[in-house]
Amino acid sequence: MVNYPVHSCPYRRKADRGDAILYPVKRRAELEDVSLSLLGDLPDPDPDAQAHSKRLVRVIRDEMDANGGAISFARFMEMALYEPGLGYYSAGSEKFGCQGDFVTAPLVSSLFSRCLARQCQQVLEFLGGGDILELGAGSGVMAADILLELESANCLPEHYFILDVSADLRVRQEQMILMRASHLLGQVCWIDSLPRGPLTGVILGVELLDALPVHRLRVDSAGLQELYVCVTAERLTWLAEAAEPALARAFEGHLGGLLQHLPDGYATEFNRALPLWLEAIAKVLSAGLMLFVDYGYPRREYYHPERADGTLLCHYRHRAHSDPLRLVGLQDITASVDFSAVAESAVAVGLDVRGFTTQVHFLLGCGLDELLEMADPSKTREFMELTRQAKQLTLPSEMGERFKVMALARNCDTPLRGFEVKDHRAKL
Repeated sequence: MVNYPVHSCPYRRKADRGDAILYPVKRRAELEDVSLSLLGDLPDPDPDAQAHSKRLVRVIRDEMDANGGAISFARFMEMALYEPGLGYYSAGSEKFGCQGDFVTAPLVSSLFSRCLARQCQQVLEFLGGGDILELGAGSGVMAADILLELESANCLPEHYFILDVSADLRVRQEQMILMRASHLLGQVCWIDSLPRGPLTGVILGVELLDALPVHRLRVDSAGLQELYVCVTAERLTWLAEAAEPALARAFEGHLGGLLQHLPDGYATEFNRALPLWLEAIAKVLSAGLMLFVDYGYPRREYYHPERADGTLLCHYRHRAHSDPLRLVGLQDITASVDFSAVAESAVAVGLDVRGFTTQVHFLLGCGLDELLEMADPSKTREFMELTRQAKQLTLPSEMGERFKVMALARNCDTPLRGFEVKDHRAKL
């Protein structure tokens, strides 16, 4: 079983595979030397970053040596992202905004967080109060904007918990909240692990699920293969071997009848640990709502025969590419979310799937139009900028349809405004 910190996966904005407008990308190149000689148009990392990456590669190679020369891609992804002091989310480099590698929806506009706050408000009022728990708070901007919006509605949570063990990110989050909502800093509590006692309220995971480690698999006429990561001639490379029986059975059960329609050579991802991960989160919630916002698909779309190379996507300095064996520890690695699997895992642990929709429909249901109407059109520059931000959050060519929102509930049967415009649960 893969073990990884649920709290060190900040939210992020990333493009769907093939989004040439937002990110000029190249397809997967030949396997690259771990010396970090770059292919394509990615910026060169500075010498300190290269040295940092080489240290992490040495640790990964030690892990390979201890496991017969190769490790699963799930283990590689876990180490590349979360290895203490060296992984992408464990080290102190800037990740968000113009100086980082990607821009998140909360950084695009406070409109996103204000709409999310309105859904939280509805749940907190139904429950008669409660807490909010944000898993991986990134820059802290979403926490600040949610608290400000809830304050204006006289509906502040008892506590706003942030689960993030990165000391560097905690400092950045505190600085952001001090800058945007200093008088509300006392509402915020940083925690190192999931609460031991029951939580009533809302759990938020914005662009979180896509950073959970996945296995890489390939369909072959001779049987299912797992793609491992190894080193050949000082290069990180892929190694295909027959998938171990338990993994093969789990994947075949996961796909059901879809497997027979996949062509030979079809490569994809499988989040084997998702059920246990969600079970751990679900145990915390006694009453309330979980909201996950991420990019992904229902299963039939995720494992479409034409999606023949899976959904892996890496982000480095606002450029995207599909080779996770490059820039180890310096780039984000993600896989799109199978929302059907999330729904099934939720039901298995006693949660109700209360909604599934696109980001644009969720934001409209939560009053995006109302927030825009409240803006002063006479302040032309500010109004035009707010309109531009709203378009970036909602247009199909931007984030509006690529990102999905899923609501999971326990002991909370109030109608959810974010899913009133359109609910796509039937597609799951």
